[in-house]
Amino acid sequence: MQTGFTRHTKDDIAYYTIPAFDHAGIVKHCFTTRLGGVSTGDVSGMNLGFKCGDVRESVMENYNIIGDMLGIDVQRFVLSDQVHEDTVRIITSADCGKGISRESDIIGVDALVCAEPNIPFITFYADCVPLFFLDPVKRVAAMAHSGWRSTVKQIGIKTLEAMANAFGCAPKDILAGIGPSIGHCHFEVGSEVAEHFEDEFAKSRGGKYDIDLWGVIAEQLKSAGVQDEHITLAGLCTACHTDEFYSYRAEHGKVGRLAAIMQIV
Repeated sequence: MQTGFTRHTKDDIAYYTIPAFDHAGIVKHCFTTRLGGVSTGDVSGMNLGFKCGDVRESVMENYNIIGDMLGIDVQRFVLSDQVHEDTVRIITSADCGKGISRESDIIGVDALVCAEPNIPFITFYADCVPLFFLDPVKRVAAMAHSGWRSTVKQIGIKTLEAMANAFGCAPKDILAGIGPSIGHCHFEVGSEVAEHFEDEFAKSRGGKYDIDLWGVIAEQLKSAGVQDEHITLAGLCTACHTDEFYSYRAEHGKVGRLAAIMQIV
């Protein structure tokens, strides 16, 4: 497994990309930070969530800033609607603008898969694990929101299965990224959550348990046929770095939303 996303900065804005995806040269993509942007208060900075109590005009301006940096038409974004489940949706050009410039029927969806160029799509985070998938052979991209519940339900594997079933993607060809999210250093849970994980990834400590979601997800992806050397782990804990990321747990829920963004070119 590879470790480390690439950090990019422009003025006071920062975002991360996956080196293997950059090298493939067939997608625009990033994982945003809270740095830059025009939002204020608890969601100050680059908040991209419309459901955080932010002013819509501020959120839209943040989208415009990111869109300009990536060369993406903001009005074409397709937004997820995450509920910590395992529903995967294939999106097409017919979905462009849903959730940002027009009403959306994408409801209760935690993973999006796309095989058409020029369709920017987005999933949202404030501690949960962002999963990026790219098949450079079939030219298919996908992203999944993998909180602990979705991880238990193997949303990463189900996203891979959707890519294979719809577009013939072979797991051995797929590049995967595990983005900035809460690390085992801060994801402390009780036994009612820990019981869903193998002991290897649920370390007991004083009656509580530290859960290693990164390790669980990496093993799931490898079990589904993704090659170890094709997986890149950001290795960045959002709760450790609240100066750069929103963290729902570390900031007691009063936060904006980070975004994973992809578009096939």
